[in-house]
Amino acid sequence: MGATSVTLGEEIMLLSLDDESGEARDRLSAGWGVASGTLLELVLAGRVTVENGLLDVTDPSPTGTPLLDERLEMITEWAGSLPRADGAAAGPKAKNWLVKDQGKAVEATVRSLLDRGLVREHKHRLLGLFPVRRYPEADGAVERELRERLTAVVLEGGRPDDRTTGLVALLHAAELHRIAFPDLSRKELAERVKPRMAELAEGHRVGDSLREALRTMRAAMAAVTAATAATTIAAAI
Repeated sequence: MGATSVTLGEEIMLLSLDDESGEARDRLSAGWGVASGTLLELVLAGRVTVENGLLDVTDPSPTGTPLLDERLEMITEWAGSLPRADGAAAGPKAKNWLVKDQGKAVEATVRSLLDRGLVREHKHRLLGLFPVRRYPEADGAVERELRERLTAVVLEGGRPDDRTTGLVALLHAAELHRIAFPDLSRKELAERVKPRMAELAEGHRVGDSLREALRTMRAAMAAVTAATAATTIAAAI
């Protein structure tokens, strides 16, 4: 991946932000998708592995992409600070990293989009008291290309590359079908989008390492989303 390319996490963030209002749609699920997308990008870059639910840094050298390099440094420091059993070669659980990084990853991803000039920041006060930030679209070319690519792969049966397969798998795992295809009806999402995304998410056409990473991150997102929902319900009782 080149230094100027948009990362998977940034792509999910772009899809979630309303072009005009700049408000994030499906904020919680999109947050897990952004954090997972950034981690998967590091897998594709050969810097980390995710196997059997465990995260390991295999190459701490910079990728040349500031957003990824910041996460890589944080993962390396975090993983190195955790105790390991004697002789254990495996790293910490990927799920624990996603829980730790979800909020920070979203903030870092929005900053990166601002730096790239893809969104702009709009500040105002809710009820004249509470500061609110929104991030409407500034340059729509990247998002248009992204949506065209998703349409070609999901709706038109095109063959995806590994990165697009990863993006589709993460969108499917986080139940972000509607932000990917906002103009489709619920019926179309259920009958056309979800089955095709599920097929691609299995990763039959990708390498073993990517397939394993996708499987682990889908399971991790399901676990953390369920735990968050349970906590929210319990707090409301």
